[in-house]
Amino acid sequence: MPVPVAVAVAAVASALLLRGLLLQYESSDWYYFLGPWYRYIAAHGGFQALGDTGFSDYNVPYLYLMAALGRLPVPALAAVKCLSVLFDLALAYYTHRIVALRWPHRPWRPFAAAVTVLFLPTVVTNSGWWAQADAIFTAFLLGGVHHLLRGRPWWTCAFFGIALAFKLQAVFLFPLLLVVVLARRIPWRCLLAVPAAYLALDVPAVLLGADPWQLLTVYARQTGTYRDLTLNAPSVYQFVSVPSGEDDPVRRAGVLVAGLLVLALIALAVRALRSTGSAAERSGTGKSEAGTSAAGSGGAGLTGTGILLLATVFAIAVPFLLPSMHERYFYVADVLSVIVAFHLPRRLWYLPVLVQLASFGSYLKFIAPGVAPYLSMPAHGALMLLALVAVLRAAAREFGLLRV
Repeated sequence: MPVPVAVAVAAVASALLLRGLLLQYESSDWYYFLGPWYRYIAAHGGFQALGDTGFSDYNVPYLYLMAALGRLPVPALAAVKCLSVLFDLALAYYTHRIVALRWPHRPWRPFAAAVTVLFLPTVVTNSGWWAQADAIFTAFLLGGVHHLLRGRPWWTCAFFGIALAFKLQAVFLFPLLLVVVLARRIPWRCLLAVPAAYLALDVPAVLLGADPWQLLTVYARQTGTYRDLTLNAPSVYQFVSVPSGEDDPVRRAGVLVAGLLVLALIALAVRALRSTGSAAERSGTGKSEAGTSAAGSGGAGLTGTGILLLATVFAIAVPFLLPSMHERYFYVADVLSVIVAFHLPRRLWYLPVLVQLASFGSYLKFIAPGVAPYLSMPAHGALMLLALVAVLRAAAREFGLLRV
């Protein structure tokens, strides 16, 4: 039975109303960063202000949107928040599309997944209270995952490139691209769409007079902004204590260890996929589960569920292992944990609960100072670690690395 239109409209209206109740609140990020950027753009001719992007540490695609918003007869804070809310709806849309591939004849399941994402505390707070843009790059990442599930490698890489152009944190999911390329599920040449999409979005700013080198190095400058081992992130660094002034050596070691562990996960996944693919070829089978086609041609062993499990593993593992992460950097994991739970409801129904307890608990450390003394950040880190172990175990079972 299809979902009644009235129910869908009521769900969206309720989600928008909830965010509307938060529109008046100004976060410190708005006060110190987003608000001044918006006013600078408005005071310097809108799009013409982007001829020199030194006023901001964001890449230009988000600044384009700010410049466009300045032309609307809407208060600045409400305009920026509504932009993020619009991409909350895009998140729900791609969540629905992805889950519908798994359950094509059960329309209530993809609908429930989409509504769950719309009402996640982190998603509501990120746009409605914080005025942050994490929904934008995450929506493009989900779009890329959807195209990957549909066997559209060029679109997959293009969407990942657009996501990267909006936020550096999109790289958390890039190990997934490396896995599907090394497993020969999409051609290497398709990766050209990533830099092509990224650079294409810089072209308008260059035509307005922006320095190309400044645009290309914007993320390199961002990486040196924060020196703390963790900025309220529920990561492994909640369990690390170092003497004052010795953070930098630990940060460098942490980046190295994180890189090695992620490479190890990639190698294990590729090896498992190639072994499964070879076994399937020998036995004459090579089909993925119904409704979730393998990426590219000859996708033996790489099911839709496998792709989503890998995506969720990397979305949790990368920010969990890297130093200097913010609490918001688990945003992709917040959304993917819901999607993968709807793909494997009996095995991972509790995954989004763990991720939300860890992630939103970390949000409270920042957005609710009165509650902060009662929060245990190591406890939030432990919850995220449990979520990582759970999805790793599910992925190992999916790829035949664990027999239970």
